[in-house]
Amino acid sequence: MYVMSTFEHSIYVELALSALEMKSISKENILAVPLNNRKEDRKLFDTIHYSDGLSLFDLAVSLATAFAVVGSSVGFRLEWGPIIWGILYAIIGFIIGLLINLLKVKKKKKNRLKKGKTSELIIIVHCLSDQVQMVEQIMWDNLALGVAKMDNSFTQE
Repeated sequence: MYVMSTFEHSIYVELALSALEMKSISKENILAVPLNNRKEDRKLFDTIHYSDGLSLFDLAVSLATAFAVVGSSVGFRLEWGPIIWGILYAIIGFIIGLLINLLKVKKKKKNRLKKGKTSELIIIVHCLSDQVQMVEQIMWDNLALGVAKMDNSFTQE
């Protein structure tokens, strides 16, 4: 069986590895792999080939439409007429919607950085099926961010 877990770089990783070695799991059966976390920021604008599921233009277009309707209605009573006022209000609504979305993206980014819980290290332990519960408990006790088990029946020995 394989038990995989992710950790932040901390003293608890060393404690987990020491505890595993004390429980008669040899160093040859433990693999620790450091992860390279994303250093550059996400792209704000999507392309045809890349989309992160976050749209900046949905709210902006919706507000532009709503403001255009209001602007053209009000424009019947104003000097420049409904078309000019509808266009001006649409531009204002679009800018307001875009600013709201940009502020939301910035706030999400700040909250993500504030939490600070990122996986920085993966530990893979190859053990017997009767040791899985013990290995999993050691990982959880030493503040693993996530733990997964996998049967090695797919490999040919």
